[in-house]
Amino acid sequence: MLRYSVLLVICLLVAGCNTPGPAFRGAEPIRISVDQSTFDVRVDGDRAQAIRLNMEWAPRVAVVAPRAVAAIERVSGCAVSRLRGDQAVFVASLDCGAGSPPRQIFPLDLECDAYDLKDGYGTLECRPYP
Repeated sequence: MLRYSVLLVICLLVAGCNTPGPAFRGAEPIRISVDQSTFDVRVDGDRAQAIRLNMEWAPRVAVVAPRAVAAIERVSGCAVSRLRGDQAVFVASLDCGAGSPPRQIFPLDLECDAYDLKDGYGTLECRPYP
């Protein structure tokens, strides 16, 4: 019985790893990678949340924060005016200029070609699909 209880607790903890905060519930996540970091970015009006999903050895805020800013700016199409958070979850205030935030850049249709395939590895080149 104890073993099943421990397993249930572990499953619940893992399931909550990329769950958005209450302010971002209902906002669809866009998954994006910047350098070695992968984020789920959610945009809601003039705010955005980036949750880092990948494992990194001893990540520092000074290293991860610029990646989070780049991810948020790519997804939202707006500049980040303020960033708060830690190595795992960042919340940003967005500066989209006059008016409401522009339409999100992502999701975006891509056309991809694979080259030099060998033993399951190769080069993948993608560009926006017109």
